[in-house]
Amino acid sequence: MTTQQHPTPEAEGRVELTAQQLSEQEGIRREKLQKLCEAGQNPYAITRYAVSHGSREILDGFESLEGQAVTLAGRMVSRRIMGKASFAHLLDGQGPLQIYVKRDDLGEEPYAAFKDFDLGDVLGVRGTVFRTQKGEISVHAQEITLLSKCLKVLPEKYHGLKDPDLRYRQRYVDMIVNPEVRETFQKRSRIIAAVREFLDARGFLEVDTPVLHTLEIGAAARTFKTHHNALDIDMFLRIETELYLKRLIVGGFERVYEVGRLFRNEGMDATHNPEFTSVETYQAYADYNDVMDMVEELYAFVARKVCGSTRVPCEGQMIELAAPWKRIPMAQAVKDACGVDWTDWKTDEDARTVLAALDIHVDKTAKRGDCLAALFDEYVESKLIQPTFIIDYPVDISPLAKRKPDNPELTERFEFFICGHEMGNAFSELNDPIDQRRRFEEQVRLRHSQGITTARVDEDFLNALEHGMPPTGGLGFGIDRMVMLLTDNTSIRDVLLFPTMKPRE
Repeated sequence: MTTQQHPTPEAEGRVELTAQQLSEQEGIRREKLQKLCEAGQNPYAITRYAVSHGSREILDGFESLEGQAVTLAGRMVSRRIMGKASFAHLLDGQGPLQIYVKRDDLGEEPYAAFKDFDLGDVLGVRGTVFRTQKGEISVHAQEITLLSKCLKVLPEKYHGLKDPDLRYRQRYVDMIVNPEVRETFQKRSRIIAAVREFLDARGFLEVDTPVLHTLEIGAAARTFKTHHNALDIDMFLRIETELYLKRLIVGGFERVYEVGRLFRNEGMDATHNPEFTSVETYQAYADYNDVMDMVEELYAFVARKVCGSTRVPCEGQMIELAAPWKRIPMAQAVKDACGVDWTDWKTDEDARTVLAALDIHVDKTAKRGDCLAALFDEYVESKLIQPTFIIDYPVDISPLAKRKPDNPELTERFEFFICGHEMGNAFSELNDPIDQRRRFEEQVRLRHSQGITTARVDEDFLNALEHGMPPTGGLGFGIDRMVMLLTDNTSIRDVLLFPTMKPRE
């Protein structure tokens, strides 16, 4: 075994600081570290270790690597000591691999030191690749280096880390003891890469827009407010990227997209986290029909790329993501589900009266469109299992969407639903600056009535529209929900590395 000399005072101080307050097992680990440091073998002083192969490379390349010398490094997650020989498993970024450790090969003192290591310690191993008598591809160790000491006791192998709250708070432990968790986040990375590949291949330009906004405007969501000291102004974390991306369409970019973090100061549940990852795309000279076609192609492409098929399991159902998806007007979906025809409502009061009779609560200022959306939420959404576009939303709830030429009460807007969940939102973008001003002013008036006095009209965006924005199709969808679908997870916290948590007291 090789070790680094010259213990550091920082390491020694860390050992002594809280040893008396630790559990018995953790105290023993601290004592082991203390002895290593006193012997000039501080593992934390090691700065690098030359790794030649990862575990998967060794397993997949066994035929060419058998009998060859390799070096690998990882966390020791299991060990069986059998007198003069031992077996252990190292877990690296590619997965687990068995190592075989023999006293006669390692030397008596290094072998004794290896037996004194703890599960969770990070080791470097130099040895040769071979297959055991039981057929398991392994590395026969010739030298072992302790690269980092684990001072905490890992959860027991077969029970793992099951408490959801602890898993989310200590994701680093969750990924050590639950391999499927690491697989989820590896797949998440591939999903995002596939989305970018799809859009890049279709001529979309990836851009970055501001996260800090000076106005509280855009999507119907509450913001997080902060203060810029140098400018002495309040600012808001963005709740959408839409208005800046449409400025770029005005400026001459015809296809743009952004993958970025959004922040909404609202409730938390299985599909909502205060910060989440969104993709927004804007395409000039396209309408919402073109965008629907693109969504069908995008989801099928990503599913094939990441899952190998357009058929994926989700919450006990098999979901087919290949086109065509159903396309149903919102009003028709509601009428089919509960028999209520929104065209029978002549006033907002008529709509609220119908909902009151159905025992569905809406705000006293709710408009006809709000009431239709409430009926949809109550009777339709959870039943949309296979991919479905719900189209033609009321203008009351679509402040940035273009009106339908044949029915100005409705807009060319759609949301799409899979497995009973809303997955994304899109529309033919409103490019009439006069109509947009009226809708912004109504939106601001409504927010003021709700006590959100900081809401103001985005005059710069209106100025951009007055320069002329071409007909444009826009799309926004949550990466997190796409990952939930393609990894068959039912909680957004399971696809966020570090979900928002209330600090412990």
